[in-house]
Amino acid sequence: MKVVAINGSPNKGDGNTALILNPFIEGMRGAGAEVELFYTKKMKIHPCNGDHVCHLKTPGICPIKDDMEMLMPKLVRADVWVFATPVYFQGMSGALKNLFDRLFPLLEANFEVRDGHSRLHRRRGTIGGKVVLVSNCGNWEIDNFDQLLEHVKTICMHLGKEFSGALLRPHGGGMRHMIAKGISIEDIFDAAEEAGRQLVKDGTMRPETLEAVSSKFLTIEQYMQLSNEFLESIFDLSTNEKR
Repeated sequence: MKVVAINGSPNKGDGNTALILNPFIEGMRGAGAEVELFYTKKMKIHPCNGDHVCHLKTPGICPIKDDMEMLMPKLVRADVWVFATPVYFQGMSGALKNLFDRLFPLLEANFEVRDGHSRLHRRRGTIGGKVVLVSNCGNWEIDNFDQLLEHVKTICMHLGKEFSGALLRPHGGGMRHMIAKGISIEDIFDAAEEAGRQLVKDGTMRPETLEAVSSKFLTIEQYMQLSNEFLESIFDLSTNEKR
């Protein structure tokens, strides 16, 4: 099984999103998958020009010369796509959205009715495959992922991909605090790794495993206090630096 994983966090491997993505990848690799990991922060991906050149003049080929030239063939051959992003203003990071927009060449300029909606055909020679979302959110509630989930599911429908599930980590900003305090949250990371193994071995991830990734480890009152203390410390540090 070939997997392409994209980390859309500007913090790359040092962010809270990576705390969930990395064990998920290790679980897939441990089950025998071949996984390539890319960071949008390290790639040059320009916005789509919106001129339909990839449909009208050079079918299937984007005229923009950047790192999508390297990435697109890998995506076409992959059995599984894993997209990881923090939640920014109820959606994905801007860099990851740029990448999604540039997937337009995977579709042909030919409409069909699919699942009761008008959709473009998936380009011949591309495979269906699965898509997994990994996301971290600074807010406490799980419903902060709702808009992002619907967006990614809709993209999958347009591309003819199977949305296989999501590893969602609400109040993710508290993870490093818990680790620093010596409070174990290894069960969350173990669940992320197990989800990776399940996806490769069984072709699906069990609901209870995904629920374990999202499990609460702080009350909302504790998280509000922790978050406000952190923000105050950042404000004080910034004020002192300016003096």
